[in-house]
Amino acid sequence: MNIKIENLVNHIYTDTGNSLWAFSPELAVCATILLLLFARLFNVDRKGGIVSPAGLTMIGIVTAIFLSVVTQSQLMSNADGVYSQELFTGLLVFDPFTGFFRLLLLAAVFIVVWLTLLSGIPDREDGPDFYILLMGATLGMMMMASANHMLMLFLAIETTSVPSYVMVGFLKGRKTASEAALKYVVYGGGAAGVMLYGISLLSGMLGTAYFPDMAMQMAKIAADPNLMTGAAITTLTLAVVMILIGLAFKLSIFPFHFWCPDAFEGASAEVAGFLSVASKAAAFALLVRFCLALVGGSSADDPEALQQFNMQIGVALGFVAAITATFGNLSAYSQTNMKRLLAYSTIAHAGYMLMAVSAMMVFLNAPGDASTANANASLAIEGLLYYLVVYVLMNLGAFGIVALIRNEIYSEEIADYAGMSKTSPMLAVGMLICLFSLVGIPPTGGFIGKFVIFAALFDAAQYQPIMYAVFLLGVLNTVFSLFYYLNVLRVMWIVPAQDSVRIAEVPLVSKRGAYVAFLAVCVMVAGTIFIAPVYEAAEHVSVMLFSGIVP
Repeated sequence: MNIKIENLVNHIYTDTGNSLWAFSPELAVCATILLLLFARLFNVDRKGGIVSPAGLTMIGIVTAIFLSVVTQSQLMSNADGVYSQELFTGLLVFDPFTGFFRLLLLAAVFIVVWLTLLSGIPDREDGPDFYILLMGATLGMMMMASANHMLMLFLAIETTSVPSYVMVGFLKGRKTASEAALKYVVYGGGAAGVMLYGISLLSGMLGTAYFPDMAMQMAKIAADPNLMTGAAITTLTLAVVMILIGLAFKLSIFPFHFWCPDAFEGASAEVAGFLSVASKAAAFALLVRFCLALVGGSSADDPEALQQFNMQIGVALGFVAAITATFGNLSAYSQTNMKRLLAYSTIAHAGYMLMAVSAMMVFLNAPGDASTANANASLAIEGLLYYLVVYVLMNLGAFGIVALIRNEIYSEEIADYAGMSKTSPMLAVGMLICLFSLVGIPPTGGFIGKFVIFAALFDAAQYQPIMYAVFLLGVLNTVFSLFYYLNVLRVMWIVPAQDSVRIAEVPLVSKRGAYVAFLAVCVMVAGTIFIAPVYEAAEHVSVMLFSGIVP
């Protein structure tokens, strides 16, 4: 017995040592949090500007990006051709999919910190607290992208959620911020409880919480008539639905979207922008991981009952995606506050991106050989990854412009944006490019992202004809969204400014103008010059992801 314990301890010790280097980007984020805590503890950040909290955070982010690139390069240079490494006895997994989301999340956080330096939120006194929360949420999101176990799924989501609750209410003295944070906490706690119960049901039924083993255990149950009873089917369905509810809350998917508009309106535009892109990206990474855990390897060898079960999940996700996009777009029509409008826009875009996951599930459970199924599923995830890259740029651009305008006119109402094209052409042009990309108008990056997702959705409909309805609703919603985005541009470009409203002046040759110009140019080049590099990166990651699930 002692020998077994000693071997177990040695195995854990060796595995932990081997995992630390691959986990180094997350460790860099942890080190940044500790440095910010010590800076606050010893008041180093207040003594004549010796240490800037924002500067320290940026150094930590750049270090994490560097380590992400180095570790990813080493992983891809493995001579044995294995491009996936399990970390900490299988709790996490490090593969190209993890590396992609690490870089995407860290880049998004860097842009958010850059925005806070320009907007002045938070101020120097509250800076360390804000950036500690920001980096804490980022750490949780990075673990969401690499989760390989049910416990890590829950832990990563909660690590992300708790700092997010506080950041929403960070503007002290604002009733709307406090109310939004309270709603976010209450709804988030409820969703976490439902998800945790689903995890316990699924893990107890399958006898494992390890992602790679889940599909195999489900296949055993489906193949055994004595186990595949009505009660087992009900329990399995209920467990999966409960877990998806928790993920739907993070994605603000209808009908679990209710926290999003209030939270975005109450929070500062900087925090709302961070939650709208980083939280979405991490949650979609985790959703893809969980769905692949349900499918496992090639479904060609799985029992027919299991294939039908997973196919129904894919179809259900498609309809939920269509309803979410429709609800988000229709609700945005009546909004007068810019942050609430962008909140409903965020809900709609979550619906578009969920369509890619739906198409993936249909492809993986359609009849046919494994190579065709994985190639088609890879196309769907390519569209999702490309769309997420562009979505980070265009949504942070829109929220950043809202923050800069707020600092100038002390208002976030759309009506107060009148005449902006004359008073601050830089902001008006930047908002035009970001909103056109959100609609999906060429040649912006948003057009390419939607095109690839809709193409995958159309192909999925050939295996499951009911998906044609999802495809049609997705296209129609793109048309619907044009009207409320154009209304914002109409106010900025056509409606004359009122004499009683303050004027926003952000010249191009300024730090704030450079921020707007940078994101606007990135949105444009993502749809023109850099289509090939960005798409090739997304294609490479998705192909590697699905090559890993072929038995």
